[in-house]
Amino acid sequence: MATKVEPLRVPAASQRSRKKISIVPYLFIAPHLLFFAAFLGWPFLYGIYISLFKFDFLRPEKRPFVGLKNYAELFDPKSVPFDDFWNGLSNTGEFILWSVLPLVGIALVLAVLLNRNYPGRGIFRTIFFAPYTLSVTVASVLWWWIFQGQGGLVNNVLKGIGLNPPNWLGDMPGAWIAITIATVWWTIGFNTIIFLTALQEIPKSLYEAASIDGANSQQQFMLITIPMLRSVMVFVLTITLIASANLFGQPYLMTGGGPAEGTQTVIYRIFIEGIQRSQMGRAAAMSIFVAVLLLSLTYLNFKFFGSSQEQ
Repeated sequence: MATKVEPLRVPAASQRSRKKISIVPYLFIAPHLLFFAAFLGWPFLYGIYISLFKFDFLRPEKRPFVGLKNYAELFDPKSVPFDDFWNGLSNTGEFILWSVLPLVGIALVLAVLLNRNYPGRGIFRTIFFAPYTLSVTVASVLWWWIFQGQGGLVNNVLKGIGLNPPNWLGDMPGAWIAITIATVWWTIGFNTIIFLTALQEIPKSLYEAASIDGANSQQQFMLITIPMLRSVMVFVLTITLIASANLFGQPYLMTGGGPAEGTQTVIYRIFIEGIQRSQMGRAAAMSIFVAVLLLSLTYLNFKFFGSSQEQ
């Protein structure tokens, strides 16, 4: 009669004790973690602290604790910052509507065109990405000169062909049009490069198989390119939304927030409250509220557009 030999079982606790914990992954993320803690984590926490005080950098001896009063004022129609804050938030939302679609849509079209095989495509890629290397000051001053009412390049051209040029930077919606064009020209290269990189990762065999099955270029774009770029499009849409919500330099340099505070964004309002009026507690409360709002929008964006389709 054969004897059945049971395999030797090692207790789970013993197995876990034999596993070695490697510190190598933590060493790789440590530099980023340190910079994140120093330049993002700590300022955010300190901003929450400041928002609980009537904080004045110029008078450190007078910083009374006010609790949630700075936040409550943002929702009190009778308070001083109520109208200005919500007007800035409304203007920010308007700019998002102006800018996000071209910054994502045009970038995708440019990426598709730049992904084709033709002579000199490397030069064109450099040309489209080059404006992104400029500072916001250079880009804004350049387009201020192009759109200014007296001696501006656009108005001189319109006058030359017999048209009556508008006051781009002094009237609405001309001011938003000028700011949007400047922003798209300046930043679209970044989104284009992201889309271009993603396009190059799509297997060419998918297009070859679709071509054999009789799919034309439009069908291949809709049925292959768009689905394969879904996760990248959600990422680009999210970072573009955040960047548009943080608009400041262009209206500050091109329109000064005008006309009639029509281009004064919420970040512009925070700058006025904190720097020009020395109301850092109120400005910090505005900043925290906007940060929470953007985090919520980012979460909803990934939840509704970033989830993978059911197989």
